[in-house]
Amino acid sequence: MAHHDPIHLIAPRAGLAQLNERSRDIFRQIVESYLATGEPVGSRNISRLIAMPLSPASVRNVMADLEQLGLIYAPHASAGRLPTELGLRFFVDALMQVGDLNDAERQSIQSQLTSVGQAQSVEAALDQALTRLSGLTRAAAVVLTPKSNARLKHIEFVRLEPEKALVILVGEDGQVENRVLSLPPGVPSSALTEAGNFLNARIRGRTLAEARLELETALGEARAELDQLTQKVISAGIASWSGGENEDRQLIVRGHANLLEDLHALEDLERVRLLFDDLETKRGVIDLLGRAETAEGVRIFIGSENKLFSLSGSSTIISPYRDAAGHIVGVLGVIGPTRLNYARVIPTVDYAARIVSRLLGG
Repeated sequence: MAHHDPIHLIAPRAGLAQLNERSRDIFRQIVESYLATGEPVGSRNISRLIAMPLSPASVRNVMADLEQLGLIYAPHASAGRLPTELGLRFFVDALMQVGDLNDAERQSIQSQLTSVGQAQSVEAALDQALTRLSGLTRAAAVVLTPKSNARLKHIEFVRLEPEKALVILVGEDGQVENRVLSLPPGVPSSALTEAGNFLNARIRGRTLAEARLELETALGEARAELDQLTQKVISAGIASWSGGENEDRQLIVRGHANLLEDLHALEDLERVRLLFDDLETKRGVIDLLGRAETAEGVRIFIGSENKLFSLSGSSTIISPYRDAAGHIVGVLGVIGPTRLNYARVIPTVDYAARIVSRLLGG
């Protein structure tokens, strides 16, 4: 038998994407078998599945080369082969055909998410969308809610105690947010009224972030017109809106139970337990999802590519969604085992994000 060299699998000066047709076919069968069953597949089964006639011995030779390239591995000495994380990444990037959803699938997603638009609040709408997305993908669905991007309509100060007031923020979408504000000593009710009038003349139609910039400039220009106590009330109000953007964000996770389906072994149960632990570490998940907001379209993290879920060997497929102005305001997607049905989940997440954007006015 001729000595076989893994370099012969690849055209000169080319990368993994240049695997020859035979090697691609065998590798694809290994990955697709893993995605379907979670089990290793051996050379004898592969030789029956591939289009070109090859003996199990010839398949083993190719599998040895693929293993040397780091694309597959043997979990046990006598077992078949499974794809590595590098192999899964190569499959997703170079070999997998991500077909667009057909009309029936689009209609199914759209009909399931349409009821989301009837929800009473953004959070309720996103919660419903997640429940539907989790059901469609059989994975845990996650969403990172928008930052404080609601457009303001009205603000009002209500005194609670001599040195405390309730600030009532009313958004154009009807949402109401209350914050308790500490007042400087000696603030009269007239100063609260004047501060409210000053703010309402300048905040309508702006987000909190936009209002903050506008008010800091306007306050500097209007100091001669406002008495000192009114200035302090306005400054305290602006300060209470600062630095809260990350804390204002909410992580919603739905569909944990889907991850408990189709467990094959104790190690699978341990992997899911580790994933549940990771999902409880909400700050880490928020940071991970927040990174996807800087990118257009769907982002895919496989296994240790994402340090947060490296122990549980999980994959994350996420896509940003937008507001009425077209700005990215949040992220939604799914988290599940590395053997997700990527070809189906990727377009499903992408389409769900577009539907949610549309329902939220984006």
